[in-house]
Formats: sequence, structure tokens, C-alpha cells
Amino acid sequence: MPINFTTNLNKSTNPLLAKAHKKIRALVGRAVSDFNMIEPGDRIMVCLSGGADSYTLLDMLMGLQQAAPIQFDIIAVNLDQKQPDFPEHILPEYLEALGVEYRVVEEDTYSIVKKLIPEGKTTCSLCSRLRRGVLYNTAVELGATKIALGHHADDMVETAFLNMFHNGRLKSMPPKLVSDDKRNVVIRPLAYVRERPIKQYAALREFPIIPCNLCGSQENLQRQSVKAMLKQWDKTSPGRVQNIFNALGRVTPSHLLDRGLFDFEGLSIEDGDNLDELDTAFDAESFQPLFTDMTINIQ
Repeated sequence: MPINFTTNLNKSTNPLLAKAHKKIRALVGRAVSDFNMIEPGDRIMVCLSGGADSYTLLDMLMGLQQAAPIQFDIIAVNLDQKQPDFPEHILPEYLEALGVEYRVVEEDTYSIVKKLIPEGKTTCSLCSRLRRGVLYNTAVELGATKIALGHHADDMVETAFLNMFHNGRLKSMPPKLVSDDKRNVVIRPLAYVRERPIKQYAALREFPIIPCNLCGSQENLQRQSVKAMLKQWDKTSPGRVQNIFNALGRVTPSHLLDRGLFDFEGLSIEDGDNLDELDTAFDAESFQPLFTDMTINIQ
């Protein structure tokens, strides 16, 4: 049974910070409960990159740890990829001040990526594979039962579009799934949270942000193009990105084309009583206005 993570929120002397904290905390608790991300006795490895997303993730999980009705452990892990000028003292000092258990894993993936990827080409694919392998092995070594990543709702929508545009698939980032090495369970507690409130919260909390000089600054990434598209929609059509995100959790297989999800070949009139939706044939499509009948409010 999923655990209910409704908790009391700590008050802050900064009303803006208190509001931002309450909003994100509620959405994280809801996601954790909806997808049963955390179970009694879990040892959660929180991947901490030094960006706003991962700082916020750790902050929220530590809050849940203190107030949740179950016991679970947290260990923060940073992968030092040996990027030039990486301020390697920042995260250890920050984590020691918090009093949280942590591990810094040193692995020179930077040199490998720079050696194998031609100048001007995007490095994300290779970098991600190398980083993923190191972190998977670290999770096993540390006895972690879950790996928590800082991906948020915008990441999920962006990934859905990237898969449609470049892979011809309806696929996004799952909130919870077994890793591809089949040794770990990956969770994304920020799944219901938009990127903008995370950045606002990180600024208010004054997290010591560490920029990624290897891949995060590349301007020719396809993801940057999709991110710009979503940002424009937020300006011109408020609610559109939220509706797209909600659509990821409201799938009607009978109205798509995947024969593996729906038995089109064996369909007959007798099946009509068992279908959630039927074809309206010659009727014009009717669409609900934005912000109505929302299953997940991520604004």
C-alpha cells in the first residue's frame, strides 16, 4: 500500500520561502504517495549534482524523512567527473553542515568524453551513459534500495517531445522504474513540480549552485530547442504545458495506434460495453478549456 506523506511544514521567517517550500513539499509528497516511491526501510541514494533540481530534491526528501510515518535512510552521492575548475569543496562542506551522510565518487569521465566526442558535437549521450554506469554501481556498493533523481515535470514533457520528434515514440521519463541494469529502482520525487518554482526556491534558499561546464552549457542541444518552445507556450498559452504533462497520465490506448496496447484486430461491437471511450465518428472534436478537469495541478 502506498504511504500517505501528508506532513506538517516548517514555518520560515521569509514568507516567500515558506510559500515556495509548502508548494513544492506538497507536490513531492503527493508524487511519492501516488507512485509508492518510498517504502519502510528504504535506503535512498540521492544523486546530487550541485544544480537547483538536486539541491531541492535533497531538501524535500530530508524534510519528508523527519516527518514521514515510516523510517527510511538518505545518502547523498555526488559524482566528481573531474571537470576543469570544478569547485570540489562546495558539496562536501554543504553536506557536512547539513549533517547528512554522503559520498563523493571521483571518476574522470570528463576526459573520456572530450577524447571521444569531436569538438562542437553534443556530449550528453556518452556523458549520461558513463555517469549512469558509475552511479548504478555506487548504489549497489552502498546498499541503496532506491536511486532518487532530480528530474521535474518540465524534463518529462521535454523528453516526451524529444522522443516524438526524433524517435517516433510516445515515451517520457517515468516517475518510478527499474533501472536498465536491473539492479536498482529509480524514483523521481519532483515529477509533479515545474522547473520555475524549483529555480525560485533554490534562489530563496541560496543553494551553492555549481554550473555544469561539460554538457549543461551546450547551446546546440535538441533539448534546449524544446525547452525554448515550452517557455514560449508558457507565455502565450498558459496552461498548455500543464495539460501536456497531465496527458502523460491520462492515456486512452483505444484512441492511439499501438496494437500491443489495444486489440484492434479482435475488436467487435460486443466490446463496446467494456470500453471507456467510444468513437464519436462524424462529430467535431470537443476540447475542454485550459485549467479544467485537471488530474494533476503542477503550477
